[in-house]
Amino acid sequence: MAKELYNLGEMPSLGEIPEKMNAWLIRPERFGTPMEAFQKEVVNVPPIAADEVLVYVMAAGINYNNVWAGLGIPVNVIAARNKAGEPEEFHIGGSDASGIVHQVGKDVTNVKVGDEVVIHCGRWDRDCPGVKSGGDPMYSPTYRIWGYETNWGSFAQFANVQGQQCMPKPKHMTWEGAAAYTLVAATAWRMLHGWGVNSVKAGDVVLIWGGAGGLGSMAIQIAKAAGATPIAIVSGEDKFDYCVKLGAKGCINRNDFDHWGMLPHWKDSAGYTKWLKGVRAFGSAIWDVLGEKRAPNIVFEHPGETTIPTSIFVCDTGGMVAVCAGTTGYNATVDLRYLWMRQKRLQGSHFANGVQSNQMNELALRGLLDPCMSRAFTYDEIPVAHQLMYENKHPHGNMSVLVGATEFGLGVSGEPPVVLPHTTLPKGDVHTTPHPYPMSEPLPGIAEPEAITIVDDGAKVKDLMHRGVIGCAPGDTVAQVARIMIDKDIHAVVVMDGGQAVGVVSQTDMVLARQGRTPDEARAMPVRDIMTPGCVTCDAGLLLSEAVSLMTGRRMHRLVVTENGQLAGVISMTDVVRKRIPARHLALWLARPILAPAGIPVSGTGPSATRSPAPGMTPSGGLQVGRN
Repeated sequence: MAKELYNLGEMPSLGEIPEKMNAWLIRPERFGTPMEAFQKEVVNVPPIAADEVLVYVMAAGINYNNVWAGLGIPVNVIAARNKAGEPEEFHIGGSDASGIVHQVGKDVTNVKVGDEVVIHCGRWDRDCPGVKSGGDPMYSPTYRIWGYETNWGSFAQFANVQGQQCMPKPKHMTWEGAAAYTLVAATAWRMLHGWGVNSVKAGDVVLIWGGAGGLGSMAIQIAKAAGATPIAIVSGEDKFDYCVKLGAKGCINRNDFDHWGMLPHWKDSAGYTKWLKGVRAFGSAIWDVLGEKRAPNIVFEHPGETTIPTSIFVCDTGGMVAVCAGTTGYNATVDLRYLWMRQKRLQGSHFANGVQSNQMNELALRGLLDPCMSRAFTYDEIPVAHQLMYENKHPHGNMSVLVGATEFGLGVSGEPPVVLPHTTLPKGDVHTTPHPYPMSEPLPGIAEPEAITIVDDGAKVKDLMHRGVIGCAPGDTVAQVARIMIDKDIHAVVVMDGGQAVGVVSQTDMVLARQGRTPDEARAMPVRDIMTPGCVTCDAGLLLSEAVSLMTGRRMHRLVVTENGQLAGVISMTDVVRKRIPARHLALWLARPILAPAGIPVSGTGPSATRSPAPGMTPSGGLQVGRN
């Protein structure tokens, strides 16, 4: 007779399903940081449908999905499922797992009770018309990420999965190693193998962002196995050896370059020219690694906003930039000339379908894919692992936690078909980060350095900056900071913690804090929850034109200014406007009548009064073509 509940590590007999199970749960009333959001509870073991499987979880993978689930942003996954009709007012996360099949639905044919499996995280409705007609399940409106968008993930003794999610566990891997690679490796596989004529092939050059990370480490190995030449971009030379041992031809330290960020506007000739110099230097570094002047056939992208302009530029004619995320932001900018004239492909890619996941796993079964597990945790440390991710203090590579396995190192039942050199990250490694006309104009490339003269009056940041820094503490409330802004007549306040600038809170941040909240709720929020993390700084001696390009390129309104290594003040776009435009011209500009569309009354001028159209506009409000 089955027990009602088994202790953690006490595995029931095969096929024996208890009524209840231990699990880590997230509930809406405790949304917050991982240490607050995750709590141990005992819940009922979920039932399975005809196409589903109940897996006894031995180990689970860790990824960012359940940091977001615990915060309740950007999506309240519990409320979304409740709205769709699911009754559970909790979330059990976990989108990677290794374990043992304990129960199968009547329609499941690919696994049986007792099979050791790893789980991919893609779920979809098998009765979806698009799926039934042979379409890619990834395009189905029923597609969901298991353990994030769906419930009953791997942070519990039993997980509810579809039969098609189950794949054979590599016999040479431990439980924790086998739980670490599936989500990132399947994502990398589709990015590299899923796009027809642009899919990776022998002889290709593949440029891989974040080569030492969980995703990038998989991409290096997958590209190498296909006969391609991977080049890894990393945050420091201490990761070069790690990536080379995984199969990279060589590495590029992104911190050797400073042109990152959104593309300068093509009308900003100074900013665009400076960016062009930086991206050419980066392209030359690719040539240095290869030992020949070749462009990457594929760029493996996921930072997004700060790197897409560079990725598009350096990609080969007819090549592809495949992007699966926007870890530095979503508003990527592209010089469209490089897409249409060089016929480059910017391809979005999201996880993988069942066929692609199994193709990836075949590589693991053959011993050609190291899970690159950088750290494993105990079951009790699930909140700790996610907290490290939340604080960006986790190591590169992939992480996992024990669930049903009682010790690290268990689960190996065979020798690897191929013995790969095992590589490890440096000791103590952690993350450190939080066009135009004419159409047929020849495009500059890496090997075409033209001498371009930029007209600049030589003004420096120190000539216009506001001296001194008005600051607040991370724990100060929005109400307190609002009072500072009003009293000091400023638009932003620098957030200071232990003498260090850790962020900026602006009027925009304050307005966004009010969105969706009552005034009292917004006023009570701590600044740390609404500030823009990090401070973009410039030196007081920097040319003003370069500071303006830095602000426009990053879509910012102000920079923190340093002098002799110390905080010295702030330079803002408002400072530039006030001090670069003569006072009499500014006064005239500010005193001019407020323009309104022709025919629309303007307050204070009578019911039939109208304004003259703005320069460059026709009386109808349309653009006037021609000279002004």
